[in-house]
Amino acid sequence: MGECRLNHSAEDVRAKLAEQTPYLPEVLVDRLEGLIATPLSQETLNELFHLLKKYDLASPEERAEREQKLARLAG
Repeated sequence: MGECRLNHSAEDVRAKLAEQTPYLPEVLVDRLEGLIATPLSQETLNELFHLLKKYDLASPEERAEREQKLARLAG
């Protein structure tokens, strides 16, 4: 994933999560929704957005890697 110069809002991340929800494990979606409901740093918002971006198009290996990173962020 390349570096993005845009800062993404919590609303951007919520929308991206909603878009990718059909492709993500349900337990991870629940954890991410809880995380997004809390105040997050800009760095965390950007990372979440980019992990979710085009998740549905990622290979199974890439999805597994992204899921691990998302799970770590969600605590």
